[in-house]
Parts: sequence; structure tokens; C-alpha cells
Amino acid sequence: MSEINFNGRVAIITGAGAGLGRQYALELGKRGAKVVVNDLGGARDGSGQGTSAADKVVDEIKAQGGQAIANYDNVALVEGGENIVKAAVEKFGKVDILVNNAGIVRDKTFNKMDEPTWDVVMNVHLKGAFCVTRPAFINMRENNYGRIVMTTSSSGMYGNFGQSNYAAAKLGLLGLVNVLKLEGGKYNIKSNLIGPTAATRFTEDVFPPELFAKMKPDFVAPAVLYLCSEDCTDSGMVINAAAGYYSRSAIVTGPGAILSDGVKIPSPEDIKDNWGKITSLDNPEYYYQSADMFKAFAELLK
Repeated sequence: MSEINFNGRVAIITGAGAGLGRQYALELGKRGAKVVVNDLGGARDGSGQGTSAADKVVDEIKAQGGQAIANYDNVALVEGGENIVKAAVEKFGKVDILVNNAGIVRDKTFNKMDEPTWDVVMNVHLKGAFCVTRPAFINMRENNYGRIVMTTSSSGMYGNFGQSNYAAAKLGLLGLVNVLKLEGGKYNIKSNLIGPTAATRFTEDVFPPELFAKMKPDFVAPAVLYLCSEDCTDSGMVINAAAGYYSRSAIVTGPGAILSDGVKIPSPEDIKDNWGKITSLDNPEYYYQSADMFKAFAELLK
């Protein structure tokens, strides 16, 4: 088994001052990557700011023989994203790897959701991914190499009570990756998503103590490091990781039902009578891009 290493690679990890981001940064540094440790230094709801969290992780990486610098810019600002990438290029010459890990939570039921609470979560998760990824993507294109990992969540894929803002942002990242996998393809830029479940400050009041103790970020890091490596040639994957369990999630399309000869317009009653066939996921299809789905649809109508 050949060992995965990141010698000569430059990695940016956002939200790397604690939890999952810290673990990714430490493991990448341990395996030879030069790491930009970005962290705003705020609380889990996005409030506050400080520098000590990122500095501490940089010290840990250096203590194990690695190279790293700290960055405290806000991912939710275009200028912040540009500064994060600029820091990597000025210090290490390029960007090879980007892990968009920064995030906050501000949970409210939808009927109580207000615009500021919606916007701040969307800004950090979805806009933040845009702000950092765009300048990184441009640099990766110039170098014909890149590995991008976004952080999604089961809240977005399946729903979670009280997290409409967080869920919408996290599923939005899947849409972003589905485009980046196409636009980055010929430049050897692979874009994937990690769906982590781990014991962090985000989940300390979610999991019971006995489960929380088993959900170390250490279990998620191996999947992220593989997605960051040259060895990973897949793009557009959603990989779930928790406590030693790993799986793939995907949006798939069922076989459906043809209810028209191309002339007759089906009635609502036709939809009702065929609802079981329409909603069936027996023998589903996965489409790499929307054009593939349209081609399959056209074949059905011949």
C-alpha cells in the first residue's frame, strides 16, 4: 500500500482553529503539506473574534515538524477570501488544496426565523465557500491542479428540525460542487464534499455523552485527507464519515412513468393513479450532470 503524502503541496483549511478543521490541518501538516490555518476565532454562533485559536494550531503543526501560518480573515467577505488565498500564495507560492470547513449555527424553527439569522448562516457557509473558493480555483487553474473539499451535512440532504438556514446552505454547497467538478475537470481540479458527524462544539449539546465520546474528529480526517490527495481522481462525491463509518450519498432519479403519447396531457387524476410508479426509487439512476439526465429523458420519449 503506497502511503499518501502531501510533500510540496499547499493547503488552506478554513475554520481550522478547533474541532474538525484543526484535525485536518494537523494531519495534513504531519504528512508534508504547508498549511494555512484560517480561523476567525469566534464562537460557534459566529460572534466574537480572536487570533489565539489559529495561532495555537500553527504552533502544534510546527511542533511536529511541519510548516504553517495563521490567518484570521472572515470567509464571508470577498476581501476575506482573497486575503486567505493571497496569504497562501505569498508565503508558499500557490494553492493546491482547499478545505472549506468554516461554519456557524444559529438554530430557530422556521416560523421564528428572521432575516439576520438566515443571512449570517448563509453568508458563512454558502457565500463563504464562494469567497474563498473562487480565488483558490483561479490559482489552481493556473497550475493545472487542485483538490477542493466542501463540508455538507445530513441536515441539508435529509432535513433537521430547526435548521432551515443551515440545511439550505449545506445543500447549496452540493450544487456548487456539481458545477465545479465540470468546470475544473480539464484542469485536474477535483471537487468533493464531506458529510462529517463528529464531537465538536457544534454537537456538544446534540449527542448523549456516551456517543459524543466515540465521535472524535480523528475518524473524519482520513476521508478528508484522501479527498485532498493526488490519489483521489473522483469528483462530485458526497462522502459521509463518522466514528469509523464511511459511505456515499447521492441524488438519484427513479425510473418514473410515461403517462402520455406526446399529445395527450395527463390529468391530475392520472398523476394520482400512478403516484407509486412516479415516486418509486427502484433501480435508480445517478447522473453526473444535468445534460446526462436530459439525454436519458429524450431516449424515453422516442
